[in-house]
Amino acid sequence: MTGAGLPGEPLRVINLGLQAFADDLAAAGVAVVHVDWRPPAGGDPRLVALLAVLDDDAAPTDAPVG
Repeated sequence: MTGAGLPGEPLRVINLGLQAFADDLAAAGVAVVHVDWRPPAGGDPRLVALLAVLDDDAAPTDAPVG
């Protein structure tokens, strides 16, 4: 399988999240690296905002705290 960007170059994929996507790509012969990524704090906006307060480098958020 070749990539769309460079003719003749093999397709290489970085997969974030769902393991099944990486498994399907690997079964098709695609070079794939799977990253088991999950949203911070399980995606809970209140907990994400609290974590952002603790992280000096975090971007400001509109999520309410409290």
